[in-house]
Amino acid sequence: MKNIEEYIVDGYYPTIGIECHVQLKTKTKLFVSVNNDAKDAPQNTLISHVCFGLPGALPVLNEAAVQLASRAAFALGTVPQKFSKFDRKHYFYPDLPLGYQITQFDEPIILGGEIEVVLEDGSKKTIAITRAHLEADAGKSTHPVNAEYSLVDLNRAGTPLLEIVSEPDMHNAKEAKAFAKELWLRMKTVGASNADLYHGNMRFDVNVSVSKDQNKLGTRSETKNLNSFRSVERAVNFEIKRQIALLQKGETIVQETRGWLDDVQKTVSQRSKEDAHDYRYFPDPDIPPVALDDEYIDSIKAAIPTMPHEWRIKLDALGIDHSQSEMLLEAQVEYEASYLELITAQEKEKAKTYVNWLANIEIPARKNDIQMAVDDTVRAKVFEEVYTLVSSDKINSNSAKALLEEVLASDGSIDIAELAESKGFMQESDSSVLEAIVDQVIEDNPGPVEEIKNGETKVIGFLVGQIMKQSRGKANPAVAQKIIRKKLGV
Repeated sequence: MKNIEEYIVDGYYPTIGIECHVQLKTKTKLFVSVNNDAKDAPQNTLISHVCFGLPGALPVLNEAAVQLASRAAFALGTVPQKFSKFDRKHYFYPDLPLGYQITQFDEPIILGGEIEVVLEDGSKKTIAITRAHLEADAGKSTHPVNAEYSLVDLNRAGTPLLEIVSEPDMHNAKEAKAFAKELWLRMKTVGASNADLYHGNMRFDVNVSVSKDQNKLGTRSETKNLNSFRSVERAVNFEIKRQIALLQKGETIVQETRGWLDDVQKTVSQRSKEDAHDYRYFPDPDIPPVALDDEYIDSIKAAIPTMPHEWRIKLDALGIDHSQSEMLLEAQVEYEASYLELITAQEKEKAKTYVNWLANIEIPARKNDIQMAVDDTVRAKVFEEVYTLVSSDKINSNSAKALLEEVLASDGSIDIAELAESKGFMQESDSSVLEAIVDQVIEDNPGPVEEIKNGETKVIGFLVGQIMKQSRGKANPAVAQKIIRKKLGV
């Protein structure tokens, strides 16, 4: 827990809240059986009479969206509400043909909750959740450069969103970034969303204010539609500095909506925003309320996988480095692999070796789009066989890396011991075989031997090198060194 003074910037106390729009991973839209995946579809092809808001078009709630939102509730440290309802939020915009958005107002599917985030230095902070509600997305307007018209694409209209609203519990950009990343991790873990940031499956709106009085919020700005963790961090930092600079010049902060220009790393004003909106909310008369019973909620809970904070406890117990733990958590959901199940099933030293293999071999290869043919079962088998060769001193760590790079790119059917032999990786660790070579090297190098006996133990490396030469690289250097020390009494 940070001391409040650590948050102060030039005498001002920043406060940050985040609203996150999560596109749920349903096959179809929220209220109509039209494909929900619009990323590669031509404009205005994934549409229906409901998307257009044609007279007489009636929405029908997608049950899968309720199920995924219920899973998200557990990811946010709470349970879904037994009763929730849909409302109409009225406003007019070209990409909203209905003239209103179907959303949840006073009785959303998720109320409360909290998540623990891990900061870059390994410290932890708990962020409270105000609410999360289901709603249908609007379409997309584009404004061609130098044109006197705008274009509307309704492919996105009606896609199911879960809007997660945090409490204003964050006070610097690193906390905001960690919160955004943890939301991404948790939504991916429970399978609520593809959480593809590039295609806008998750979008973050950050609210930032600064104040001289830590008990009183300043006038806030809202920077909308950030689609990367880095953008969240940089937009927050920029807004804190911008607002402080204005106040120091005696100017006032205008409550407004701003956009982030990534190419120039700054926010720009888009429109002013008042506190009161006359959205004329009222219950949607076409959609019945959602009622969930205990049996349904219990069935959702039973299917929730191990969550990130639970994995962290297991990884901490194994002594896994914080940065490696976070890398594994992200890689597991990104590549849909059971890395953590494999690691936490091992004893400490073996687990650390597996982590290093994943961190230095498989995960970098995946990030560079190198094909990895192995599945979870094959990976476990391959790691076990290679670890057995290393722990029995038959191959060294460099040889293990070379073996894994080749085997992981195959289907795993290669005989690893045979491959190690064919590559010349197998080491001679039999003391009875090595002793004869050691004796010969000691006899051939009386000068270095005398130096070692006189306390110059660094010279042992020279003798080990001679042993490697005589064995044509087959000798296990660690075993050879033990024999040298024993024979020379050092």
